[in-house]
Amino acid sequence: MHLTVNGHSSYCYTGGKAFDAAKPTIIFIHGVLNDHSVWILQSRYLANHGWNVLAVDLPGHCRSAGDPPASVEAAADWVLALMDAAGLSQATLIGHSFGSLIALEAAGRAPERIRQLVLVGTAFPMKVSPALLEASLHEPMKALTMVNVFSRATLAPPPSALGPGTWVFGASMALGKRVLASNTKVNLFHAGFQACDSYANGEQAMERVTCPVLFVLGSLDQMTPPRAAQGLVQKARHARVVYLAGGHHQMNETPEPMLAALNAFLNS
Repeated sequence: MHLTVNGHSSYCYTGGKAFDAAKPTIIFIHGVLNDHSVWILQSRYLANHGWNVLAVDLPGHCRSAGDPPASVEAAADWVLALMDAAGLSQATLIGHSFGSLIALEAAGRAPERIRQLVLVGTAFPMKVSPALLEASLHEPMKALTMVNVFSRATLAPPPSALGPGTWVFGASMALGKRVLASNTKVNLFHAGFQACDSYANGEQAMERVTCPVLFVLGSLDQMTPPRAAQGLVQKARHARVVYLAGGHHQMNETPEPMLAALNAFLNS
C-alpha cells in the first residue's frame, strides 16, 4: 500500500489484507538500517486477527521516497502526517530501537491520537558509541558487523520468525546491506545513528503520553540493555514491562513470546 505523505510516496506493508477504516490500526516503525520486513510475523498475524496493519518503510528507505528523517522529531512528524494521509484519527504505535524513539515522540506530540504505545528494544538516552558512529560513516560494513554481533543472542531461533533454523545474523546482515544500498544520496546508517544519539526529549515526551505503554525488552540485549529503559518506565503513567530471553531483535529472536506479549497488551 502506498500513501502520499508530505508530497512523497510512502510504502506501508498491510500484512496481506486490504485497509479497512472500520478496524483499529497499528503502525509498525522499524529501526536503523531496517525496513517493514522486520515485522513480518507480527504484522501478518495481527492483520489476520482484526487489525489494520501499516508496517512502514521510513522516508528515503527502500520503497519510500523522500528525504530520510534527520532527527527523531522529524520522523515523528512524518508518522503523524502518515496518519493524516491514511485518514486515521487514532492508531497504536509499535516501534523498535530508533523506531521506538520515533513512536514515543509522536505519542508525546499528539497524545490524543495514540491509543496504545509499544516500545521494543528501547533506551533513553540512546547514545551510540563514537567508534560505532565513526564506523557507520566511513566503514559501514564493519559497523554493520559490529551491530549484528552485539544485537544477537542467538544464531537460529525456534520456528515461526522466518522459518525453522533461520540464520538471523546472516539475514540481518543481508537486510542491512540492502537498506543501505537503497539510498545512494544519504548514508542511512550514519543518519539513523546520529538521530538516535542526538535525541534528548525522551523523558519529556513520556510525561505527555497518556495511553498505556508496553515495554518489550531483551534480557540479553547489548545494544539497548534493559536498564537503559528504566527512566522511561518510571515516567510512563500506565506501564507494562515484558522481558524476553533474547537480544536486541526480539521480533525474530523470540518471535512467539513477542507475539504473546503484543496480544496480551493489545487486547487488554
